[in-house]
Amino acid sequence: MPQRPKPLDDTVSTRAWFGLEVRNWRRVRRLSSAALGAKVNVSGTLVERIEKGERSCNESLTARFDEALDAGGALNRLWRRVEEEAAVVPSDADKTLAQTAPDGFRAAPAGMLVDETTYSDGRPSDVNRRSFVAVSGLAAIAPGSVAGLVTEPSLPKSVRPSDIAQVGAAADTLAGWDNLFGGAGIVRSTWTGQLAWAKGLLNVPYPPSLEASLFTAVGRLAVVIGASAFDAYAHKEAEQLLNFGTWCAEQANNWHLRATALNWRARQAVWCGHPDVGLTLADNGLVRSDRLTPREQAMLHNARARAWAKMGRPQETLTAIGQSDDVFSTARKGEDVPWMAYYDDAQHHGDTGHAAFDIALMPGQSPTTARTRLQRAIDGHTGAYVRSRALSGTKLATLLMLAGEPQEAAVIASRALDEVGKLQSKRALTDVRDLAKAGARYARRPDVAEMRARIRSTVLV
Repeated sequence: MPQRPKPLDDTVSTRAWFGLEVRNWRRVRRLSSAALGAKVNVSGTLVERIEKGERSCNESLTARFDEALDAGGALNRLWRRVEEEAAVVPSDADKTLAQTAPDGFRAAPAGMLVDETTYSDGRPSDVNRRSFVAVSGLAAIAPGSVAGLVTEPSLPKSVRPSDIAQVGAAADTLAGWDNLFGGAGIVRSTWTGQLAWAKGLLNVPYPPSLEASLFTAVGRLAVVIGASAFDAYAHKEAEQLLNFGTWCAEQANNWHLRATALNWRARQAVWCGHPDVGLTLADNGLVRSDRLTPREQAMLHNARARAWAKMGRPQETLTAIGQSDDVFSTARKGEDVPWMAYYDDAQHHGDTGHAAFDIALMPGQSPTTARTRLQRAIDGHTGAYVRSRALSGTKLATLLMLAGEPQEAAVIASRALDEVGKLQSKRALTDVRDLAKAGARYARRPDVAEMRARIRSTVLV
């Protein structure tokens, strides 16, 4: 296996991070710096200096890089963020993006195309292995009620396969609870000690043969907990956990885990009002789509569709949904990692339906796509995925209410509220609030009035 390239110091500035991405894309396309330079009419030396952050780029050259590397607009979008930062704080061009732009994101150490996003207080997570995985640092991402109670876990003298199996079992259990009860419930109250022990294993001696499986197991646990924290609106914790999970995927050279982590990071970015960031994360997840299964590719196209929809771009949204449909249709049984079992027909139609929802009532658009997809998701979800079914049901009821069909909307809302009432999910509550607002103009109808009263008395209290 070829040796990994020496990491560039991408944390120096946003421009340095841009340079790292140019180099990563160039390596993925198997081009030398001279070959890329020839494609964009500059010298190979200039390409290398841009990659190292020693020379600045510009909008025109960035566009040529993006086209030559078939980056799908990812480099163009990233360069705009470089320019935005320079415009806001010109004298701070050599600071990290997180210092000057609270909603920005930066790249983690090299290897696979890894980046790191922040949305809340703007402080990036440290991805240095020793500081990031140190148990003493867990309090930074632990819920406030237990942060002071975290103690040094009892770790084995060396990592064994059974230890890795325990981490995997913990991730499976927490993922199941999260789907059933939501992220603000039992998962949030129990993850701290499990993650502390799992992270601690990374500082325990282990044979080289176990390295990939160890980092995969720990990374997946972090992603499961991070996704749950996102559902609970613990966004800073979610950012750190999902970033850590992405980093673990890189150490394991596990493209499947990387795709899952970037999917959740993209979805969180979109939810937090940063669709451009989410689109870039999803694009990065698809850079080596040849290494991903059809379901993983479809999952990331769905994240792209959600981002385009939030940017008010219906044609791009529908194109991304079509790409997701096309690749999902080629999926075969048994080709995915176990944790992708959730991504079945119902999940696919729910995710694409949520993206279609955001453009359904735009001028020239029809609610039919969102309506049929959300209904198929509701019908297809099993009892193991209560939250997913509740989210799709609430969205469908809201869509019908906005489309002028309050009677059917109230019927669908009734079942959705039954399930939301069982959850501890901040995302579900936000959607229910939107449903209540959508029903305001029909407040005098008895069925809608009952629905809104139920939301006030049993769901939002």
